[in-house]
Amino acid sequence: MATADLDLDERVNTTASSERDRSWQTVVWNDPVNLMSYVVHVFRSYFGYSQTEANRLMLAVHNDGLAVVAEGAREVMELHAHAMHDYGLWATVRRSPQ
Repeated sequence: MATADLDLDERVNTTASSERDRSWQTVVWNDPVNLMSYVVHVFRSYFGYSQTEANRLMLAVHNDGLAVVAEGAREVMELHAHAMHDYGLWATVRRSPQ
């Protein structure tokens, strides 16, 4: 019986570990409020993107309605989304497509 419990514990821990290790994304969404130049400024100042990359991401937000601005651990992506909110941008966190 102890062996069965150990096997179950190992499966649970493996599942929990794979959930934590899964990659997440911070997504910035288009909004009717912020100027494109301001969005570029935020991407450059917060993420440190070059002018070219910040412009590319801003145009994706503007033309496609959204842009993935960062990818990594969930906790970090949540911090990025919160920072985007502090800048007045609309942002969410989602799992990266696998």
